[in-house]
Amino acid sequence: MYHLATVVPPVKRLRIPLSRDQIMLLLAAINEIFLGIDIYLAHDISGTIVPNEWIPIIFGPVAGALLLVAGVIALRQRPLATLIATTVLMASIAVGLLGVYFHLRRAALPDAPSGEQVTLALLAWGPPFLGPLMFCLVGLFGLSAAWVEEPPDSGRLRMPGGWHVPLPLSKTRAYFLMFSLGHLITVISAVLDHVRTGFDNRYLWIPVVVGLFATFVSAILGLLDRPHRGDLAVYVLAMGLMMLTGLIGLVLHVDDNLTSRGQFVLERFIRGAPFLAPLLFANMGMLGLVALLDPRSETLEE
Repeated sequence: MYHLATVVPPVKRLRIPLSRDQIMLLLAAINEIFLGIDIYLAHDISGTIVPNEWIPIIFGPVAGALLLVAGVIALRQRPLATLIATTVLMASIAVGLLGVYFHLRRAALPDAPSGEQVTLALLAWGPPFLGPLMFCLVGLFGLSAAWVEEPPDSGRLRMPGGWHVPLPLSKTRAYFLMFSLGHLITVISAVLDHVRTGFDNRYLWIPVVVGLFATFVSAILGLLDRPHRGDLAVYVLAMGLMMLTGLIGLVLHVDDNLTSRGQFVLERFIRGAPFLAPLLFANMGMLGLVALLDPRSETLEE
């Protein structure tokens, strides 16, 4: 079911050169690259990047490049491209889980008295333990895009050799639920980041409210077998608000990092408000809208 066309019927007449699967894999590649860049900026704050911290920094751009190569190969050899993409995306999930472990270990105080080894204060001021989960999320939605669903919206993935694996949900519903988790990770990360300021600025609550709204709406759509146009319209509104929140947050973070005279100082951008962080809201909103595109694969007859 072409959900975006249900909300905006004229969209159905537009000819999009890429299928939804191809766009998702392209966005997965871009996300991997930007995750590597963002993590480099975050890890560079200490002035010294230890060996473990180089893992995501190197992996992100390499994984993104391999996914782009797989996209080119898919034009002629979809099975080979799927194998490459699956390997890279499984590795992305592993890197994400490993990152969560390292961040929690850094934030914990194993020698502290019982009940004080891990506290909310330690989690707020320590390394962002939810941040690495974005590698896992990219891996999950990338894997969903890498395998052909045949027929569309059936939840049946076509495997090499022509056999199929039935799943309890269609790709579209799985995307909604995955992105609901992504919205939740995004909003919790924003809360842990903003709590350091004590939420003195009331506008800091805007991303919290918008993120929770997007989380709730995406989860509901994932649970509905056949959402109505009104349900989809609310979802589009939620994704639009996510994108708008991300862009406004980018402007505010950049403005906060500039000097009182509006001058750019690199050190302030490295150690100040993370200027790329708000774009995670915009990224999740864009991914959420892509999930509404026509689910038919480029390998299937229209």
